[in-house]
Amino acid sequence: MDPFRSISFHPSLIFLFLFLLLIHGVRSFYLPGVAPEDFQKGDLLRVKVNKLTSIRTQLPYSYYSLPYCKPKKIVDSAENLGEVLRGDRIENSPYTFKMREPQMCNVACRITLDKRQAKDLKEKIKDEYRVNMILDNLPLVVPIQRQDQGSPPIYQHGFHVGLKGQYSGSKEEKYFIHNHLAFTVKYHRDLPTDMTRIVGFEVKPFSIKHEYEGQWNDNTRLKTCDPHSKHTVVNSNTPQEVEENNEIIFTFDVEFQESEVKWASRWDTYLLMSDDQIHWFSIVNSLMIVLFLSGMVAMIMLRTLYRDISKYNELETQEEAQEETGWKLVHGDVFRPPSHSDLLCIYVGTGVQFFGMILVTMIFAILGFLSPSNRGGLMTAMLLLWVFMGLFGGYSSARLYKMFKGTEWKRIALRTALMFPAIAFAIFFVLNALIWGQKSSGAVPFGTMFALVFLWFGISVPLVFVGSYIGSKKPAVEDPVKTNKIPRQIPEQAWYMNPAFSVLIGGILPFGAVFIELFFILTSIWLNQFYYIFGFLFLVFIILVITCAEITVVLCYFQLCSEDYLWWWRSYLTSGSSALYLFLYATFYFYTKLEITKLVSAILYFGYMVIISCAFFVFTGTIGFYACFWFTRLIYSSVKID
Repeated sequence: MDPFRSISFHPSLIFLFLFLLLIHGVRSFYLPGVAPEDFQKGDLLRVKVNKLTSIRTQLPYSYYSLPYCKPKKIVDSAENLGEVLRGDRIENSPYTFKMREPQMCNVACRITLDKRQAKDLKEKIKDEYRVNMILDNLPLVVPIQRQDQGSPPIYQHGFHVGLKGQYSGSKEEKYFIHNHLAFTVKYHRDLPTDMTRIVGFEVKPFSIKHEYEGQWNDNTRLKTCDPHSKHTVVNSNTPQEVEENNEIIFTFDVEFQESEVKWASRWDTYLLMSDDQIHWFSIVNSLMIVLFLSGMVAMIMLRTLYRDISKYNELETQEEAQEETGWKLVHGDVFRPPSHSDLLCIYVGTGVQFFGMILVTMIFAILGFLSPSNRGGLMTAMLLLWVFMGLFGGYSSARLYKMFKGTEWKRIALRTALMFPAIAFAIFFVLNALIWGQKSSGAVPFGTMFALVFLWFGISVPLVFVGSYIGSKKPAVEDPVKTNKIPRQIPEQAWYMNPAFSVLIGGILPFGAVFIELFFILTSIWLNQFYYIFGFLFLVFIILVITCAEITVVLCYFQLCSEDYLWWWRSYLTSGSSALYLFLYATFYFYTKLEITKLVSAILYFGYMVIISCAFFVFTGTIGFYACFWFTRLIYSSVKID
């Protein structure tokens, strides 16, 4: 006897089992076509610099907006659309060294601060800005040892521009710059060929007031850092103060360490996460919600509806049927087109567009196409997928519009193509103007703005029209029962069936299924951390879809049983209301986890969270709507109407 023959699995448990393998495998999976670069001893290594970032202001700045050492000619690296929108500005730097050839106390440059430069440095130090660098596509990190000595270190992305402090015996706060960088390049060596690949790029920053004798020239030897006497910088006991007319000498060391880590796994240490248990708790918590709702849906479908339909089909009298339940009594009104049906079609079409974008993005992500090594890839993919999913958005809105007996499909197509993008673009444009005002590198250049408008009007809008044309040519969806000419009067409802109350209650469970994962997503966006656990995220996505569908079906059934047939908009709003809880949680996160103090930064945060919440609203609302649409057609097509 087959021991598994008598066991049945819930779909969500099967998904959990299938994606267990993907959750850990995705960490070291790389974009196909990205090949490792091999280095011989003595090969030139060029460090690139990226934007300056701060979790206190959320406003990135170009590296060379501060008085750092510059190469003879600054060259911008080619950036994809996602990188530009993120504010990345990748440029060359004077930090160059040779593979497996350690260097000590190399002088990068010497500068004297003027008043404006000193002011800029103090502002960036006060706002806790970090310097980001890149070597062989690996970001620079600062290893921070945990209190538990046996645990691996925590890696901080980038090093702080400087630090604040007081001299002993003084209460006056001073600003000090990190002007000495001790780089560590970790490499994996192939013994037969003696070729090496870079697997780590770390730094320990120090602030030191360098001293030298005589007049400064190219051959001047430092007393505070001299490779000839093996005297190097190991602490910041005599820091370099930031003040007008102060001389600052920038120096660096380079150390090379052989590592057992292979190139394919080099990102694992950067993405080391100690919160696996929290994610599993989130998954189990969400699965409990799904199982509970699945039980309720099963009870409704298998017991209540089966009994109701059986009795209705035995041609019971109307009075007897009314004693059992009231959902059949509204069969003549349940498919009556809702008020503002045009707007509902637009929202549903937009939601389908989002659903397609998110689903395909998730699939690409778990297959490794959007790993953190592919900077800006995630945002670029989402934008392009949104544009191309306009085909399905237009098709969905036109199909629904035709079912409502609409004839002006071109008007619906235009509004579907313009409404949500116009709202998002208007908010984005205002926020971008604020960023321009702050002279931040996060401001989107005119050329990129033009590219976004072209994607919208040149590709997305035509595709929405193509989809709408195809949808309008399809035969209209037939209702399973006829609609009465005169609307039935809806009886007075119990307080718990009040539309506002039931809608707000309906959004709690979908939000509850995702809020733990939401914390990590917000942290990756606003605290400049990598988010890479797409296996977990895909599981949460599936659970969210199931939860939205099931809670809407349950509440829709209760609504129909109380002889309220106005389910169209309520089904959309029931699951869509989870976006309200998302925005409330984002507000809570702002006040409890972020240290944003500037008004512009706060406006940026809430502006982008409004866009995200609106997107979440149409996405979850569309799932609830289609679940209810399927449910009502299923139950009313199963009964014989007198």
